[in-house]
Amino acid sequence: MKITILGCGGSAGIPMIGGNEGEGPAGIWGKCDPQHPRNRRTRSSIVIEHEGFRLLVDSGPDFRHQMLVADLSHVDAVLYTHAHSDHIAGLDELRAVNRVIGRPLPLLATEETLAELRARFDYVFHPWKGGAFYRAAFEVQAIEAGFPFSVGPLNGLGIAQNHGFMASLGIRFGKVAYCTDVESFPEPGLDALKGLDVWIVGCLQETPHPSHAWLERVLEWRDIIQPKHTILTHMGPDMDYPTLRETLPDGVEPAWDGMIIG
Repeated sequence: MKITILGCGGSAGIPMIGGNEGEGPAGIWGKCDPQHPRNRRTRSSIVIEHEGFRLLVDSGPDFRHQMLVADLSHVDAVLYTHAHSDHIAGLDELRAVNRVIGRPLPLLATEETLAELRARFDYVFHPWKGGAFYRAAFEVQAIEAGFPFSVGPLNGLGIAQNHGFMASLGIRFGKVAYCTDVESFPEPGLDALKGLDVWIVGCLQETPHPSHAWLERVLEWRDIIQPKHTILTHMGPDMDYPTLRETLPDGVEPAWDGMIIG
């Protein structure tokens, strides 16, 4: 199994819009050194590839750019973890993928997320009648936390997550799990994440946050789960790449846009 980190930034990316025009690097970098290329982060998304099948997890506003930078011509299905804009705003761009593969794209999400997608992108859920893909087209598959699912050759498990004021979905495929935008885990909690080789987990910042895990909490979870390799994603402007590399314990590292695992 191969995983490509398309993006590992928070909801505003790094750098964020703002800053003082004409005074140094454009945008707001926070504690991130603007001279270090791995501090430049697009919105969080990954591609999981197994037996020639590619599953996209989330398509944020940077999706087109991310696919071109990663030199990926297509994916074979898409899964949405939740319906916040930084994870779904690139949904319409998937019409380009429809044109490449020549068919509607399987779309997996919980019923709650599907309802939000239909409300915001109603036109893409109208039945596809064949012909050119002037809009994105999908074959919808509802999935649920706590239950197994399959797509292509991938057999997965949905992981229940609390994301502050809403639910989000973690996913596990064998010895690999992806848990972005999570503040806590409801029952059965972390038990579903034990025995991992690779755990990719959202870690927004160093200090507590009401809807995202922070560094101390992620390290506490890691001590319980004991994955062989923990990779931090969905990182905000507090999370300077070289500083994290120097200070994180063995087996834990920050992701970067374009990182490949496996």
